[in-house]
Amino acid sequence: MKNWKPFFIENSKIPVWLSYLAPINIWAITLFFLVFCRGSLDEQTKRHETIHFQQTLETGVVGMIILYLWDYVHGYIKYRDGAEAYRRIRAEQEAYEMAAYPKYLATRRRFSWIKKYKV
Repeated sequence: MKNWKPFFIENSKIPVWLSYLAPINIWAITLFFLVFCRGSLDEQTKRHETIHFQQTLETGVVGMIILYLWDYVHGYIKYRDGAEAYRRIRAEQEAYEMAAYPKYLATRRRFSWIKKYKV
């Protein structure tokens, strides 16, 4: 599972459509085993989205949705700001922090992001 990667779909309208519902402008999004991007994906964005894919493998699709929404709602109540609530989602914190490291996915520890990062 550690070496599994999602399928990348570039030049997709899905992030554009989902941005109408989100508190941020979505460039790329991982949905199950697919990553949709508005344009071309660079290596750092691929790592970011692959981290989300690995998180989904760890928690299952339903578990990931529950954790993601829980963190967002908790952050929104706490900060009263949709963009700040998004930045406080544990899954996003790991993905943004670690996407810059090319070797991170090879050494990434399972489930550590759930306890390491705080909402």
